[in-house]
Amino acid sequence: MFTTFRGGQSGGWQVTSITRVKGETLPKVAALSIVASEAIALPLLPAQTSWRLAGVASHLRYTEKEEREKLAAVQSGLGRSEATHAALIPIRKSAAWWELTQEERRKIFEDKSHHIAGTLKFLPAIARQLFHARDLGMPFDFLTWFEFAPDHASLFDELVAMLRATEEWSFVEREVDIRVEREI
Repeated sequence: MFTTFRGGQSGGWQVTSITRVKGETLPKVAALSIVASEAIALPLLPAQTSWRLAGVASHLRYTEKEEREKLAAVQSGLGRSEATHAALIPIRKSAAWWELTQEERRKIFEDKSHHIAGTLKFLPAIARQLFHARDLGMPFDFLTWFEFAPDHASLFDELVAMLRATEEWSFVEREVDIRVEREI
């Protein structure tokens, strides 16, 4: 199942900001739509003022069994009615990251950067889903989607600041932070 995020003039989420964190940004758009389907959703008419990113939710690659159980015990699902704010953060990592073995990436991801252990305290307030895009020929390796209530916006900012201060983030060569609010 593919999930396509389309930035354009219409969609279920109003874009409140698009911020270049590292590398090239994406064009400013008014809205974001999200489509889950068996094929990558293509625009009816391509436009200069839109973009399309697609990814696949997959198994957890760097997560051990005990960590997976801890996450499952505290995480919330997407689509909660109170979670009217969200963020799409597409990320591309450097060639140096991909040249590392799976075990070397795991050591940086968790043993040094504490990606899982450090983020547990932000759950269940912030729901998240990772979509893999690297093997689909997309301009980003990962599309990270987060949903949270307006009261938890500062908590979300704390989460991304913590992740951006890790050794793992030193391998990021492109990141865009797209903040949205659900259309009511």
